[in-house]
Amino acid sequence: MEPVSLEDQRIITCQLGRQTRGSIEIAVRCQYGYPQVVRVCPLLEGQPFPTLFWLTCLFLCRAVSQLESAGWIGQIERLLHRDGDLKRRMNKAHRAYIRERYELLSVEDRTDLVDVAASRTLLEKGIGGISDFRHVKCLHLHVAHALVRTNPVGEIVLRHLPKHTCPSTNVVCSSYKAL
Repeated sequence: MEPVSLEDQRIITCQLGRQTRGSIEIAVRCQYGYPQVVRVCPLLEGQPFPTLFWLTCLFLCRAVSQLESAGWIGQIERLLHRDGDLKRRMNKAHRAYIRERYELLSVEDRTDLVDVAASRTLLEKGIGGISDFRHVKCLHLHVAHALVRTNPVGEIVLRHLPKHTCPSTNVVCSSYKAL
């Protein structure tokens, strides 16, 4: 992970269409050097934030949104129900995500969470805050996670995308440099 520069922050704001909340780090950059995935602090204003990795790349966000619109969440869930190995690997990814998110907390943060009984969100809920690991909340979260760590669902999605970055003739984020 690397810190977010002022230029990165400006580009991420353009990518998201809003200011970021909480502290973030660059988890992955695209081949052109722009932020593609950021890691988000597991606490936001003292409350659990279940999403650890956030996909910021507009090119990938659009491509994944098209798959979601085409019913891919349901297809992936059916595949999870049928494929025991995929289900096992996905459960492992959820558990690793929970562990990583929790380990990012300071001792003080962990104590505060116990005091407000909010630790369940960080100790039991998986990628994107999902409780039932047989379901998929959002493909974007899984793709972001797959770009940084191991995520079988995100890997399936990435394999079905023809490209993972903008064409060199139309790098979306390059237009943000002029702003």
